[in-house]
This record gives sequence, structure tokens and C-alpha cells, in this order.
Amino acid sequence: MSSSVFTLENFHHYIKKPKLLLWILGLTSILSILTIYSPNLLKVNVQNFFKVNPHKDLPEGNLIKPQKEENHEKKCDLFQGHWIPDLNGPLYTNTSCPTLPESKNCGKNGRSDVDYLKWRWKPNECELPRFDPNIFLPIVRGKKLAFVGDSVARNQMESLLCLLSQVGTPVDVYKDSEDRFRAFYFPNYNFTLMVIWTKFLVAGEERVINGSNSGVYDIYLDKIDNTWFQKLPGLDYIIMSDAHWFFRKCYLYENEKLIGCIYCDEQNVTDIGPALAIGRAFNTALKFISRCQDCNDGLFTLIRTFSPAHFENGSWNGGGNCNRTRPFSEEEIDYGGSEWELRSNQVQVVERMKKKEEKKGNKKRYESLDVTRAMMMRPDGHPGSHWDNQYMKGYNDCVHWCLPGPIDVWNEFVMALLQMKIGSFWY
Repeated sequence: MSSSVFTLENFHHYIKKPKLLLWILGLTSILSILTIYSPNLLKVNVQNFFKVNPHKDLPEGNLIKPQKEENHEKKCDLFQGHWIPDLNGPLYTNTSCPTLPESKNCGKNGRSDVDYLKWRWKPNECELPRFDPNIFLPIVRGKKLAFVGDSVARNQMESLLCLLSQVGTPVDVYKDSEDRFRAFYFPNYNFTLMVIWTKFLVAGEERVINGSNSGVYDIYLDKIDNTWFQKLPGLDYIIMSDAHWFFRKCYLYENEKLIGCIYCDEQNVTDIGPALAIGRAFNTALKFISRCQDCNDGLFTLIRTFSPAHFENGSWNGGGNCNRTRPFSEEEIDYGGSEWELRSNQVQVVERMKKKEEKKGNKKRYESLDVTRAMMMRPDGHPGSHWDNQYMKGYNDCVHWCLPGPIDVWNEFVMALLQMKIGSFWY
């Protein structure tokens, strides 16, 4: 008979060895106790064992990973940091990007200094990887991303197009008659990138006086601007921003009643200022997104915080300019001004919405794209007089940003946030 068969004869042979028998009995007892008191110990989670990573084809060279500190994940705020010298310079030039608009082509329009291109953002507690289209495009494969906001939102989209131009020029698939709604398509990735114009996010209209536009606006803080909201179905990512149109004379309404104004200087109307009005507008926008039944369940909304202007020696229409050639240090930043108040209101709105959605169990996600601190330090990044705008000759542009320039870091933030989202951790 084969020796591999356990028979009664074998058994008698083994029980004659007391040490071996005691060892077997002891091991059997231990396993019995573990099985009784920890019934899940020997179970295998088959679902996790065979779990497939939907982003397994992504390059790993620049993936954001959390730093460890005493067996705990060390949280890193990407938006707290400083600018450090970077001799490598930008990832594209004003001649290598085929979609770069003339108004942001500062080098072509006569700006001769280039030191403003030789800085990069360094978070205090981690590294922010350089933008890499070979990482970004696989993440957004088969998706639709829209920038919603004013001309500064468009500025960010133009930056992203230039960063992606390293791997190819997209197809320009749509442009409306006023060039306020644009859409680009990357066929190799089935990725659609668009910008949707809105002045206030909420409903607003300019007053007409004696048949002419007055420059004075009525803004309805509890009503949505449908010009952008009706385009939300089908979108996977929204990068929403707005603010600069609030810095003018406006009358503010809720429930069809006048509740205040901005820069109206009228005895019977409370001037509540831009920061509070902008906070309420963003709050309304996020409420409408939350309630949007036709929107994608997993819609991911980034609120890009306020991007400050840097007019010095006057206002935009009073001879103001922005001629600096290097960044501010953090010690030179005024966190007590209106820019930081405005940014704080936006961040608070996002945090409140995140908590509400989590309680409801909704899948829509919200995060702050908090660029304010970084951009308060970059008075050197604007076109100034080098912007070639035929309608604004004699004025300096200290609101928008040169391309290439500091605004490119916004899209490095976006890439990092998308990586965190698909990596199932936030820090």
C-alpha cells in the first residue's frame, strides 16, 4: 500500500511518539479557539483579492503619494507653500503652444524680462509634481471637463490647452457667435474640454438707461444663471470660478426683494460688499448642482478661489499698472484684505456643502482649488501693458495672467486633486 495513505496502522505508529502527538493536539486546540472566536479570520475577501484598478494603465512617475509619519498619513495642504526658483522654466513657450491667444502672449507683445517664468510652487510639507499630459489625459479618458466662469476661467482653460499641447493639438469642435462657449476634443482620449461663460454664476442683468448699457447690474443671488447650468448634464468635472464682475455697482436681490448693494453709496440701501455677495452666489450655485437630477451622480466640482488683481499706482481705469518682475514673499502678503476674506467665504461654502452631501450619502464631490495664497504672491505674472487688446488700448491688464506664467500652477493643482480622487485618499 502507498505510504501516502493514512491508515489505522500509521496512526498506531504516530501515537507511539508522545512529543509529536502533544504538538499536534496543541496546534489543533489553538486553531479551534481561533475559529470559534474569530470566524472571519480564515475567510478570504475574494472581491478585494481580484480587485481591478481602473487606472492601472496610468504612469506612476509623478503620482502623488502621502508621506508617512509615525505610521500615520501626514496630511499635506498643497496650497500652503511658497515660490522657489526653478531654472528649468515653463513646460511650453509662447511659440510652442498653437492655441495660445494673442492677449496672453506677453513675450510676443513686448515683455522682455523672463525671470517671472523661473519659479515653481513648493508646498510646505510635500512636493507638487510638474504637470504631465501623459498622466492627466489617461485620468480624464472618456470624460468631459468644463471651466465655468468669467474670462479668468477662460485664462485657466487656455493654460491647460497649452500644457496639453505637448502631446497634440485638440480639435476645435465648437465656438458660439460671441466666443463665450468653446469646446475642444482630444480624439485619442475621447476627452472634451470646454469653457462656459458666466458673469455672476447667478442670474444678473445690466440696467439699460436711455437706450444704453449703464454698467450697473441687478443680481438675483437665489436664482441660477441658466446659460451655464443647462449645460451641466453629461459633465464629469466642473472647475467653477467667478468674482471680478462683482467689483462694480450692483444691486442685490433675494426672494425678489432688494437686500443690499455693492458700491452704490445710497442712504437707504446697505452696501454689503463683494465678498458676502460672492459667497452667496457660490452657495446658490452649489445648491443647484446638488439638486441637479440630470447631472452625473459622480460629478466632481472644484471651486477655484479668488485670483487677485495687482494694480498699483491707481485703479484699472485710473492709470494703475503691474510692473513688478519677481514674486512677493509671504511676509509681504496682506491677509487682512478683501482678497483673503473673499477666498475664505468661498472655502467655507465648499466645506459646508461637503458635509451636507456626506450626510445625505450623495456621490457628488466638492473640493476647493485654493489658488489665492499662491497668486497673491505673484504681482509679476500679469500682462500689464503687454496684452494687445484693441478695445482697451491705454489700459493695463493686471487681472489675467501671461502664458506661460504662474497660472500654469493652477492646472498642476488640478492634476494633483484628480490623482488624489482616483487614488481614494485625500490629504
